[in-house]
Amino acid sequence: MLRRLHPEQPESFAFTPANLAWAEGQVTKYPDGRQASAIIPLLWRAQEQEGWLTRPAIEYVADMLGMAYIRALEVASFYFMFQLQPTGSVAHVQVCGTTTCMICGAEDLIAVCKDKISPKAHGISADGKLSWEEVECLGSCSNAPMAQIGKDYYEDLTAESFGKLLDDIVAGKVPVPGPQNGRYGSEALGGPTNLTEYVEGRPEHNASVALAVEIGDTIKRIDGTEVPLLTPWLKDGSEVKTKAKPRTDKAAETKPTQQSAPEPAPGTEAVGSKPEMLEGPRDGAADDLKMIKGVGPKLEELLNAMGVYHFDQIAGWSEAEIAWVDENLEGFKGRVTRDEWVSQAKTLAAGGETDFAKRAKDEGMYDDED
Repeated sequence: MLRRLHPEQPESFAFTPANLAWAEGQVTKYPDGRQASAIIPLLWRAQEQEGWLTRPAIEYVADMLGMAYIRALEVASFYFMFQLQPTGSVAHVQVCGTTTCMICGAEDLIAVCKDKISPKAHGISADGKLSWEEVECLGSCSNAPMAQIGKDYYEDLTAESFGKLLDDIVAGKVPVPGPQNGRYGSEALGGPTNLTEYVEGRPEHNASVALAVEIGDTIKRIDGTEVPLLTPWLKDGSEVKTKAKPRTDKAAETKPTQQSAPEPAPGTEAVGSKPEMLEGPRDGAADDLKMIKGVGPKLEELLNAMGVYHFDQIAGWSEAEIAWVDENLEGFKGRVTRDEWVSQAKTLAAGGETDFAKRAKDEGMYDDED
């Protein structure tokens, strides 16, 4: 299925202070240089905050993790858990339509959605509170038909019980999740046939329902007001700040400034040797480093900030200097070697043209891998 960004997008996105603290804590789970591993939880948090995943939110998270926008977009568009279009302000309803649920009445539930929410999937109700879609198997086949609303499952539904459920949500109520026909869990419809001695004295709800009821936020989206579990894997639970500084507005971009290379950590040795850098481009005119395959606008900006402006600089790097640059391209370690920048730069510095550079000029494209 083709998934595209919604044509109408907000101007900007920024995490709330509480969500930003949570996101920064998530990044600390991963070793230095592997911050991109936090992409899914951070995109999910952004979606929880806004209700859907906007382009500014995707780019904000990408900046925070030092990723190319296209890489973050690949993740957001691949996983159907991410909503790329606006959703209802109160809840987004996901009706399972796979075999077991279909046999047990999923089509009746979909008819309720069309009647009470919107005639078409991903449409929003007239009051703006609900949206819906049909999804593939949610793994609750023994309690079919069912729907996921918010964080929880509502199972053993009928058209009548489902309709009342939606009415209650719109009215501001928080229905108890789980089976809606009196079943405790996924036991036989006629009642448990084994371990019956445990029925008497059991808690009012099964474990997952009991937890949802205790939290009391099954419909409410995460907004950072929950009991914080920011960095329980850190000994003191302290907050940490990510190195990246996410933009909240594209217009806030500024001209890169010269920066010195990062100092090696105490007790470690620097890798390679730093090549000669320039204070600025010669004659005020820098080469278009994006003609090198593997260098996009963001990486070109980083190279300029380090003092690299011309093809002949890269063409002249020794093995030790390549090792130094590979190590110090924060967020892009190993890129010089992987994409063979030096051999490309030698051709371009001599006035030649690589296949990639020719395509880039002819088609107005860049290799936006950074």
